[in-house]
Parts: sequence; C-alpha cells; structure tokens
Amino acid sequence: MEVLLSPAGRETHEAPRATGFSRVGERLWLDFVNTDEARRGQRVDLLRDFDALVAFLVDTAVLDDERASGMRRRAHQQPAGATATLVDARRTRAALRQLAERGAQSERARLDALAEINRVLGRSAVTRRVDLQEDGRFVRTFVPVGDAFAALLIPVIESAADALIDGELARVRRCGDPRCTRVFLDDTRNGRRRWCEMSTCGNRAKAARWRERQDAPEG
Repeated sequence: MEVLLSPAGRETHEAPRATGFSRVGERLWLDFVNTDEARRGQRVDLLRDFDALVAFLVDTAVLDDERASGMRRRAHQQPAGATATLVDARRTRAALRQLAERGAQSERARLDALAEINRVLGRSAVTRRVDLQEDGRFVRTFVPVGDAFAALLIPVIESAADALIDGELARVRRCGDPRCTRVFLDDTRNGRRRWCEMSTCGNRAKAARWRERQDAPEG
C-alpha cells in the first residue's frame, strides 16, 4: 500500500481546532512537541493511542483522509506494529522537546536530537516527489518504501531538521506562562513574542497583572 506524506512544515498554523491539537508552533515539529502539554497543572498526552497519532497527522495536513483510513486499517491488521510506532513517536517527541526548550543553548540537546533525527531517517526509506493538488497547488510528498509505519514521522523529522539547518533554534520559545508547556517559533520582527496564544496565556498574564495592581497598597 502506498502512503503519501506531505511535510506541511512551512505553513502558518492556526489556533487549536476541534481535535484538541495546538496549532501555535508555526512549524510542524513544534506542533508535534505540543501534543505533550499541561492543562490545569496536569500533563496531558494527546497522542493517547495510534489513532490519535494519525488524527494529528491529518490535522496538520501530513496525511489526507483516504490515506489516514489506510493507516488505520493497517493498524487493525498489525496492532503490534501500530503500538511500536506510537512508542517510537513518543520517544522522538521527547528528543524534540529537549531541542525546542534547550537547543539554542545546549550542544548536548542539539546532538541528541540530531542522533534521533538520523535514527528515524535511517530506518524509514522514502522517495520524494512533487504532486499537483486538485486546487492547483503543488506540494512535496514523501512516498514510503517498505514499512509505512516507520515512515509516518518523516515529515515531522524533516521539519526539525530544517530548524537545525536554517538556524531557527534561537527563535524557538517556550510560552511565558510557567504553567504552559507549549513551544513555538517566534517569527515576529522584534523577536519579543512571549505567549503561545494571546487569547489564553497572554490574557491570563494580563489579568494577573491587573489583580496585582488592584491588590497593591496605596502609597
């Protein structure tokens, strides 16, 4: 079965959708890292099962609905392969989390992430091609050769590799709210973006500052 994967790593991402996945990272690999987040002080793993992994790849335009259905059928036929793929995806995500949070300062974080990137690339043979979409757009796609499970993360890994190659790590931020674990690429001109989303974490910070001013003793 042929499965085509599009990288979708250079798109401008939108606010979270009904799926619950955050689309604030501005890069595919950062949105992937954000599938492991904190809500109300509790860790939430949005990749709770293989189907959730496929749902993330659909939500980020890595898989279309038809090919996602094919991967779900394959998972039903080969549950051990699907489980191993999910475990591997979480391992990769942990390495990319370290790259996002510490990569700009830590050579060790960069080298560990590089080793993980090359590990995934080394076990996931693909060919690259350019396809014409129905809407007239051209997109780069990845066609797995052999194990389709192993190739699912190739677009995510390519996105992280681009961050290393293009020197983007200095612009990767963790949200300024200490309760939030989301990371994002700060592509603002002045490089001073602090919040993953102004409508959530930014507004909470503004409200907290307002309360502090109200509670401050008059002098």
